[in-house]
Amino acid sequence: MTGRAPVLPPAYRLVALDRVGSTNDEARRLAGEGAEDGTLVWALEQSAGRGRQGRSWASPPGNLYCSLVLRPDVPLARAAELSFVAALGVGGAIGALVPPQVEMRYKWPNDVLLNDRKVAGILLESSARPDQAVDFVVLGVGVNVLSQPAAARFPATSLKAEGAGPDVDAAAVLESFSRHFLAWVDRWLDEGFEPVRAAWEARAWRLGERLEFAAGEGGGDAALAGRFEGLAPDGSLLLAMDDGTSRRFAAGDVGAARAG
Repeated sequence: MTGRAPVLPPAYRLVALDRVGSTNDEARRLAGEGAEDGTLVWALEQSAGRGRQGRSWASPPGNLYCSLVLRPDVPLARAAELSFVAALGVGGAIGALVPPQVEMRYKWPNDVLLNDRKVAGILLESSARPDQAVDFVVLGVGVNVLSQPAAARFPATSLKAEGAGPDVDAAAVLESFSRHFLAWVDRWLDEGFEPVRAAWEARAWRLGERLEFAAGEGGGDAALAGRFEGLAPDGSLLLAMDDGTSRRFAAGDVGAARAG
């Protein structure tokens, strides 16, 4: 691989590539072959990067594309919690790399925003053992370091656009993420989801405000609107509806409610 190698905690085993179709696909292949917990696939460029629901993820050189193999000893039903653990890892990493006046928020279910623009996304894929415990989880993370897509479903930004210093590159972001994520995943394993949920909600985008929400995988169902109450104990979205009820959603897309 060209460029400098990041210095990671010993809990990780780095697989560094110049170019790959998708770091998540490569990590899944390695996991299927028995790759150990902490195997981290990092590529300088992806030719077929993807996000949630198979959406394409623009992957030019200069940004961070990595996928981590995890083998936590937990039921498969808890695997989705790792998306929020990862968000805290990303948030801690980039929060230390941009000026203090830049506002960072977590957007449900798997995005990190700077000044109301998407700077990072998380993709979680899991496999279960016959007893419905986790066999492995592949955690994909993409961070816009030097550039961002001009045309995206949600307005995008990059660390460079938000004032990160000239020494901030993909390797530096990966080093920072690896440390912050390790601290949070250890806490999650020791203390459960509640401290993760509390930290995520403390920086939740539009918490307590009215949201438009399209339910279902890919947000394909009819749009709803309600006040964002926070996360359920399993990470689902809680919306206070206009009829006074509270509803819980496990999948979908959120956006700011339009005026009027």
